[in-house]
Amino acid sequence: MSGEGSRTRSGGAIDLGFPDRLAALVEQRQSQVVLGLDPDPAVLWPGTEPTPEHAADGPRSGPEAARLTGIAVAAHCRAVIAAAGPACVAVKLQLACFERLGVPGWEALAVAVRAGREAGLLVLADGKRGDVPVTARAYAQALVGETPGPYGPVAGLGVDAFTANPLLGRDALEPLVSAAVEAGAGCFSLVRTSNEGAADVQDLPGPRGPIHEELARMVDELGSGSVGRSGLSAVGAVTGATHPGVLARLRELMPRAIFLLPGVGAQGGEVAALAPAFEPHPAAGLVSASRSIVDAHRTGGGGPVAAAAAAAEELRVATWALSS
Repeated sequence: MSGEGSRTRSGGAIDLGFPDRLAALVEQRQSQVVLGLDPDPAVLWPGTEPTPEHAADGPRSGPEAARLTGIAVAAHCRAVIAAAGPACVAVKLQLACFERLGVPGWEALAVAVRAGREAGLLVLADGKRGDVPVTARAYAQALVGETPGPYGPVAGLGVDAFTANPLLGRDALEPLVSAAVEAGAGCFSLVRTSNEGAADVQDLPGPRGPIHEELARMVDELGSGSVGRSGLSAVGAVTGATHPGVLARLRELMPRAIFLLPGVGAQGGEVAALAPAFEPHPAAGLVSASRSIVDAHRTGGGGPVAAAAAAAEELRVATWALSS
């Protein structure tokens, strides 16, 4: 390891930590768009079916069905990244959508990670991991580290950032944060999420305000030692775009955190309401969109490639204008 918040890649090149890599890419692409990939095998893009060398016509079952589905999901992810990627700075992979396919799903996930990297995107793993410390360390090894073994170390997924669930408390979050910082990666902790039921827990009163404010304070404290030259921390926050009314207060509590903002588009969130997220820096907010890009052809017509590219570009322009 070359030092806290950086990592050495092939050729001996030293990477800056996640916040500064992100800030540079945001400036280069003039974009804060994160392409969300939540692949549903039942509604993949046309043309992603396995080729004849992979399978004969007709339905299959059991392991063969899983294998062919994994191939199709991988092709779908490659196609979406190729279409929408130029307008984005990152791709967010919903791990559950791959894991449900078993081993072929993990293979498709690896393909999607490679495709994101080849497109020049940062790769975010959205698994919302969180558990007791010993298990949290295992999650961290799987996402951004490696696991020692009798035959040598086993590399993990090697993503640039991941999401984490803080509700088990600080000691469960700390191993994830430490591993992310050591690997030069980022950790996005849930704070105020975009789903309707978030208020059931996250808006309950705490000793100094609602629970989501307590989570925000914890994020700020855990991220204080990983602030890059950009002024942004490696510990970010998931703050749903569907509840923009809390963003100003959350920004007060987390002035250095990068906000990952899901919920724009299909869930009803609007870019125009997200200005507080970008106050510290253009890279301080990342607008994540999934269905509104991937399924743009279903709502607006046209082919999936052109529709996804246009939707991503439209979101890029709107977000960049707001932040600048």
